[in-house]
Amino acid sequence: MKKTNLKTILTLLLFINVTINYGQDFSFKNYDWLEKPNKIEIPALYKNSKEVVLDCTEKIEIVVNGNSAKQYHLKHEKIFINSDEAIERNNKIYISFGNNETILMNKLRVLLKNGSVITLNPEDIKEEIDKERGVKYNYFAVNGLEKGAIIEKIYLLEENPDLKGKTIKMQAQLPISNLNFQLIYPKYLVFKTKTYNGLSNPILNDNEIADKAVLTINEKDIAALDNDEKYSNWDVQIKLFRYKLDANNNNGAKNLYNYKEFATNVHNRINTALDKKEQKSIEDFCATITKSNDEQEQIWNIENKIKKTITFERFIDSKENLIDIIKSKQANEVDILKLYKAVLKNFKIENNVVFTTSRYKIPFDKDFESYENLNDFLLYFPNIKKYLSPREVEFRIPLFPKFLGNNYGLFIKEKEFAGTTMVISDVNFIEIPGTEISHDYMDIIVDFTKDIANPNITSKLSFGGYSGFNMQPIKDFYPAEQYQTILKDIAENYSVKTEYKTLTASNDGVENIGKKPFILDLTFEGKDLIQIAGDKYLFSIGQIIGRQMEFYQENKRALPVEIDYPHFYTRKIKIILPQGATIQNLEKFNMDFKTNINNKTEAAFLSNYNKKDNEIVVENTEYYNIINYPLSCFEDYKAVINAAADFNKIIVILSN
Repeated sequence: MKKTNLKTILTLLLFINVTINYGQDFSFKNYDWLEKPNKIEIPALYKNSKEVVLDCTEKIEIVVNGNSAKQYHLKHEKIFINSDEAIERNNKIYISFGNNETILMNKLRVLLKNGSVITLNPEDIKEEIDKERGVKYNYFAVNGLEKGAIIEKIYLLEENPDLKGKTIKMQAQLPISNLNFQLIYPKYLVFKTKTYNGLSNPILNDNEIADKAVLTINEKDIAALDNDEKYSNWDVQIKLFRYKLDANNNNGAKNLYNYKEFATNVHNRINTALDKKEQKSIEDFCATITKSNDEQEQIWNIENKIKKTITFERFIDSKENLIDIIKSKQANEVDILKLYKAVLKNFKIENNVVFTTSRYKIPFDKDFESYENLNDFLLYFPNIKKYLSPREVEFRIPLFPKFLGNNYGLFIKEKEFAGTTMVISDVNFIEIPGTEISHDYMDIIVDFTKDIANPNITSKLSFGGYSGFNMQPIKDFYPAEQYQTILKDIAENYSVKTEYKTLTASNDGVENIGKKPFILDLTFEGKDLIQIAGDKYLFSIGQIIGRQMEFYQENKRALPVEIDYPHFYTRKIKIILPQGATIQNLEKFNMDFKTNINNKTEAAFLSNYNKKDNEIVVENTEYYNIINYPLSCFEDYKAVINAAADFNKIIVILSN
């Protein structure tokens, strides 16, 4: 039985359409660096830079022979090293090639300022083992680096062709002085292309190489773009080039890798007719699933049953039928979708299969049909407008991996026309569950009445949606004693390192994911939050809301803000004082920071207090309604983030 995944199935048709009548060598087969390198002049713009890519040449050529196709991929870089940080960063140059790639050339040398050359060869490659992760790395150990040196590296690979869609990154965290990229292919093939974020469009030349078309992009002085800005999505903001095979003029095939064809193939593959034995197997399986009249709860019960009884393993062999899937308790991508579709059909629950990709890697471009957009999948339920992730064992509806949301996807639907089932596909937006589900509550009482130097603190902390999801599954994967230690570690974020009078969790475990918030109840003595200064008691009250992210950025912000998911915090703190006691600094609780976009408040930190007799009630809300915030409102957004951090630092002063 072959190991089969959706990508394999859905690319077979293309190779039929790309039938070629002859083969040929690739054009840069003899490409190499100069045996005696010329002296390289550093452009004035970069003479004081710490590290610069002086020259980057990249060539990808598609060559076909009969019914098979190969791709040759060359990359040649010269990097100017001009700082201690750059020397340290480049003393090991790691090598990362895929399993389906054959290395034809891989070498590196260092050009020193005095003209001497240090050459490393493949036999100089060393191996490093990360014992904690159990991963092996290969790398060149680069010795003799000095300021003013140039690292020159070159590799040439033979690999499977990227015909279904490929994205090339043409910007980096280092400035690039000169970039030259070429995509080379037989003239009778037609490629669809698109550039992003200011990258120039490719120029087509069909006279440069006999019988070949050459798409060339030349760029000068590409600015560096740091990938260390918090709350950002670097991979989608840099200069990008996308391409995919669109037509083959040799056989008249057009509109290759189109979504309609993809949807039809997927539908036919996962919606097979069941014989009597398979139907009986599905009915028996469904009989073990708890029934509910509420559609979301019924879907939750189905998902819970499948995920607790069937292990998803992406690269295992496909099973012959649904009986084998249920018996073996194992499923790959195709199998798991087959099972979900059959069970949902049995329960008469309408659903769509949705294909998409991570918005943090290659976001789904709704205007560029490419199978590169279709790396992952969800199930969508139009009646309740919720999504389910079949592959991720820990998720439960309505929660699914955050990186798949706030993104577009290909929705594959079934419609009945005159008794015939038709397959329809549409590109639509995938919404992430908002603040109605990812809403945290804190209800805290600080009682000084028995001892002003050691208040009794009671906290009820409720974590909804995605924030609760981070903690709920833990119970099911650790022994009880270790789980209590983990709970203590969580609690210490909202208190101090102390012995707790009480510490309990509720709504924990997978059974509550997507249904109820995770709740932590704790009581503890607050003496470690008190500092005594003469007859004054300094109480670090802000610490009891938990550590907060600080957002202080020295350099000018370059990227717009992108957060993982919308979320909301509601906090209430009641302070009870002894009779006759006084308290200072209450005015620090009054805070009002907002981020307005199109005359609507989309993020805010709002806080105030009320004092009556010996009780003070502090209430604040913090929320982020949307995921993307434009660069133009960054300062306002930063103020909201830092307001929470400033609240965390508030100290009130008490005295008898």
